[in-house]
Amino acid sequence: MKKKSEFNKHILLGLKKIIKNKARGLHEPIFTGNEKKYLNECISSGFVSSVGQYVKIFEKKIASYTKVKYAVATNSGISALHLILKYFNLNKNHEVLMPSYTYVATANAVMYCESTPNFVDIETETLGICPEKLELYLQKTSQKKGKNYYNKKTGKRIKALITVHVYGFPSKIKELKKICRKYNILFIEDAAEAIGSFLNGKHLGTSGDAGMISFNGNKTLTCGGGGVILTNNKKMAFNLKHLSTQAKILNNNDHLHDEIGYNYRMINLSAAVACAQLEKINKIITAKRKNYQSYKKTFKNSKYIDFIQEPKNSKCNYWLITGILKNKESKEKLIIFLKKNGFHLRSTWRPLHTLKIFKHCSKDSMNNSMKFFNTAINFPSSPAINYK
Repeated sequence: MKKKSEFNKHILLGLKKIIKNKARGLHEPIFTGNEKKYLNECISSGFVSSVGQYVKIFEKKIASYTKVKYAVATNSGISALHLILKYFNLNKNHEVLMPSYTYVATANAVMYCESTPNFVDIETETLGICPEKLELYLQKTSQKKGKNYYNKKTGKRIKALITVHVYGFPSKIKELKKICRKYNILFIEDAAEAIGSFLNGKHLGTSGDAGMISFNGNKTLTCGGGGVILTNNKKMAFNLKHLSTQAKILNNNDHLHDEIGYNYRMINLSAAVACAQLEKINKIITAKRKNYQSYKKTFKNSKYIDFIQEPKNSKCNYWLITGILKNKESKEKLIIFLKKNGFHLRSTWRPLHTLKIFKHCSKDSMNNSMKFFNTAINFPSSPAINYK
């Protein structure tokens, strides 16, 4: 009991030193730029929905920042991922490989297409899909028919892999793409958490057949709710923008729609905030990287906890500072104790293969995912902690 009390106090003292009287929430946004100015311009113009100048401005600016040819702004990250999967005609005859350790939205987008998630394990360096385990899993569970590979048990084609750049850390893109080419599998990047994160100088979400980013209220760059599809494919960009606007054909005299569309377009109000946020993205990323250094320095000699750092050849946004404890017994009690003292911590996501709604899905062994879930905690990570 004494050791647990000592441990809790040790973490509390460290947090007080790092955060002082600043942002104690998990990820409080900062609005110190032109957000109000641009919002007022939207309101004054009357263009507050999906028709407005800021949507196009943001698409142009985010494409330039991530260095892709085309960006399609959506009202959420999950709608962006759903549209990507629709473009590639994912359906009930297909399975999609993905990490079990990811937010539920990744799997939900697959289910929207009536496809089935097929869960694989992560590796500990990047928290992304483990290439070695993936290769062994495919060798064991799939069989080739023609040019494609099928799940031996379900008979469904394994059509895509969604790699998730967890907390802004890059998964092993080169190795995963090589496996996807070998098995004729689409390579899609869920970079929802990775705005401002790079691997070998290339922005995450730009190396696959398509990628997406989220701008939800708790993200590094936020506009309350929003997302973007990143692609160098002109046809894809045109088609997905069309689908996001209810598949409406421009015609001044009639309401014409040529396929089933979605009300997924980002609205002008959100885009206005996103534009203002993007203007200071480098300062935000700098502040968040300083957050990590503060945690690392404060707890450098700690025998209780260690913090995940960016892999080699990468520059990460450190979206959520994540600590690894020695064992799971201390996890819940620490979260409760620190919340009582005014600091908001959060347990990491529960691996999706453990949820009842996905019990029907195929899965590999999940040793790394479960170990991480049992010992990891997300700490306060707002850019406000070190923003200047």
